[in-house]
Amino acid sequence: MEIIKEKINREYLRQHMLNDELVKCVVDCDLEIMAAGGQMHADEEQLLLENGSKQENLWGINLYLDDKSENWIEFDSMINIRPIQGNRSRSVEDQSMQNRIKEIVFKLVN
Repeated sequence: MEIIKEKINREYLRQHMLNDELVKCVVDCDLEIMAAGGQMHADEEQLLLENGSKQENLWGINLYLDDKSENWIEFDSMINIRPIQGNRSRSVEDQSMQNRIKEIVFKLVN
């Protein structure tokens, strides 16, 4: 598990962090970084919190490295359930937040 701050490629994720067919990640939408490779999103969330991230900026996703379509990013994680922020499900419900997460992932992973 590590924090990704600079551009990497899918092959790096595949070699270092692949968990079955997907890589779990938590994206910090303020700092524009992400943690990847944990067994659970909560582990990556904790790593980011210990390194200066704020809870309200963290969103859990899954990356399907073999999927070449736009669907390679899945917005599904227990850490996304945040009624206080208006997100009542495991999915990231706000389309603008999904777009923000995609921007960050595309910036960090090619």
